[in-house]
Amino acid sequence: MERITRRVFTKEFKLEAVKLVKEQGYSKLKAAKSLDVSDTSITLWIKQYEEGRLMQMPGPMSRSPEQEELLKLRRELQEARMERDILKKAAAYFAKHSK
Repeated sequence: MERITRRVFTKEFKLEAVKLVKEQGYSKLKAAKSLDVSDTSITLWIKQYEEGRLMQMPGPMSRSPEQEELLKLRRELQEARMERDILKKAAAYFAKHSK
């Protein structure tokens, strides 16, 4: 099973992206290409910045080690449940077709 990983950007990275557009005169598209992100992300970050929400966002650095471990364990539990469900379906399929 191939996992699709979602890229996570720090608050600092997002602020730098916003500065490229707001202070350095980059277009959203040019800033997005130079940072290897989508222009939709840049647009969202600018909107969040203008509304004051970007500064309030907790970054990964603001999590305690216990919170990080809890997030990791929750992800692992979710993956284990998915695997269990797949195995249940496979077992039921083979039990049904082996008669």
